[in-house]
Amino acid sequence: MSNRVVEGRMVTAETLAELIEGEAPMEATAIEDADRECPDCGGNVITVGYMPSVTAFVTGYKCQDCEWREKDDE
Repeated sequence: MSNRVVEGRMVTAETLAELIEGEAPMEATAIEDADRECPDCGGNVITVGYMPSVTAFVTGYKCQDCEWREKDDE
């Protein structure tokens, strides 16, 4: 699935990465289920991989129900 509902609005992989990073990524992979619950509200967490720059790849996690987000820089 390429689009998901996050905090009541439909997002693409690129918009989800922008929500996590704070600025638009160069490229983003497909949105996937993260198989974990949000530590703040217990909601469903989704994940997306993206490139904020040419030399970096980040895996971002975002709750679909609240503002919680987290990222792992690789």
